[in-house]
Amino acid sequence: MSEVERESMEFDVVIVGAGPAGLAAAIRLKQINPELSVVVLEKGAEVGAHILSGAVIDPVGIDRLLPGWREEEGHPFKTPVTDDRFLLLGPGGSIRLPNFMMPPLMNNHGNYIVSLGNVCRWLATHAEALGVEIYPGFAGVDLTYDDKGAVTGVITGDMGVERDGTHGPNYQPGMALMGKYVVIGEGARGSLAKMLIARYGLEEGREPGKYGIGLKELWQVKPENHKPGLVQHSFGWPLDGRTGGGSFLYHMEDNQVVVGFVVHLNYKNPYLSPFEEFQRFKTHPAIRGTFEGAKRISYGARAITEGGWQSVPKLSFPGGVLAGCSAGFVNVPRIKGSHNAMLSGMLAAEHIASALAEGRAHDELSSYEDAWRASAIGKDLKKVRNVKPLWSRYGTALGVVLGGFDMWMNTLFGFSFFGTLKHGKPDYAALEPADRHSPINYPKPDGVLTFDRLSSVFLSNTNHEENEPVHLQVKDPELQKRSEYGVFSGPSARYCPAGVYEWVDAEGNSLTGGPGKDANARYVINAQNCVHCKTCDIKDPNQNINWVPPQGGEGPVYPNM
Repeated sequence: MSEVERESMEFDVVIVGAGPAGLAAAIRLKQINPELSVVVLEKGAEVGAHILSGAVIDPVGIDRLLPGWREEEGHPFKTPVTDDRFLLLGPGGSIRLPNFMMPPLMNNHGNYIVSLGNVCRWLATHAEALGVEIYPGFAGVDLTYDDKGAVTGVITGDMGVERDGTHGPNYQPGMALMGKYVVIGEGARGSLAKMLIARYGLEEGREPGKYGIGLKELWQVKPENHKPGLVQHSFGWPLDGRTGGGSFLYHMEDNQVVVGFVVHLNYKNPYLSPFEEFQRFKTHPAIRGTFEGAKRISYGARAITEGGWQSVPKLSFPGGVLAGCSAGFVNVPRIKGSHNAMLSGMLAAEHIASALAEGRAHDELSSYEDAWRASAIGKDLKKVRNVKPLWSRYGTALGVVLGGFDMWMNTLFGFSFFGTLKHGKPDYAALEPADRHSPINYPKPDGVLTFDRLSSVFLSNTNHEENEPVHLQVKDPELQKRSEYGVFSGPSARYCPAGVYEWVDAEGNSLTGGPGKDANARYVINAQNCVHCKTCDIKDPNQNINWVPPQGGEGPVYPNM
């Protein structure tokens, strides 16, 4: 990209991603020094368009960032948690786990049920009021470096590029936004974070990054089925005992209910479909009654970081830092990361502001890397560090019990009998060849409670230009056919929650229901459907798919999600 002549703009700090981490960093920088020039890039068409989370928020981050927020009119924290339930689901029934058995950190009272997209929209108004420049519709696609190898800025994507790579009639080159420091807050499995982690070896000495896929629907339910403030988490059916995951049901304001499902991406069976498991989950007797006579409003999906304490990469590199889910600060058993994202953005801002006050630029902020484990973020993650590896190692039944015991030990006594467990294989390496498993016969959707992918993607308001370059890059097509299809029977058609990937025969008929044996199989990528969840980038068994940003502003536009 260096040969293209680009407009260049200079700032003190360039932030990539208008999520909780990026916006908290921007606000905190201006609180410390109003004279700093700060810009935030957001690849979504508007702030919040690509934000997807449960979400039940622990207000610790927002309390620290904006202490007087409760007195503001129009803030998005409208529904405090009033009822907190945990269920173990079986095929035909459920058992409610007593709340007193849960470690205190699992208690949701004092938290708020929110749309995280609306929280980010609200934070953006605070940032802009302080003088932060926010550029929605601009994806960060590359970085600039000085002759010492330090990051000096971010390059935004070119617009108007044709499918064959040529410049169309509306071509506009991206900009180079130069900063003394760069903050990467793209969310889970961000493309720039991937570049930086590889370039600077930020994962050396850490456990592999671990992920889940979270799927979410927003429903308008009948008033008699609405219980404002109810938070219900469950695990078990429809997943088998060796496949990690869980579900949530949150009753918001205005007769709206959020239902979501998470599958840990270290699952083994290539025939498993997280989307279909989500649809099955809604048919459980303990769940389906909520949605009688209801209307589905929106749908989305997003990868979630699950590695926690052991997997957080080195956060500082020459010229910048990682923050939020780019760093991997989700607390897995709590299913919460927004509070830590905000805290990490603030922590990064404080160390950047201090460096700028000393006249520094483009150096490594090792003080930020040194500080996070002793901060509230580290204390939050350390207590739960063994929950994910115990679940992965021993399955749902025993793993959840051992994880709960370990959280109690860490809470009461500050130590673990297990020490700090390793995660083992990366998620893509956990997938097993198709000949070790049998295809799963999922029921057909009824169009009332359960749905297909395409009608779901329609509700996500996803759009991409048909003639732009495909942003889902298959590095070796022959390897994809020989292995992803021939050995694993095309799992991308099942793990993708948006119907992006298909294996078809010569007549265009789907080949993804059974063993990959058709010599004429052809890979089809429906990139227009992509909801930017990044699951393909994580779960492809050969790491042969690379997700890169499409043209800025494209992808989903999530309302109230």
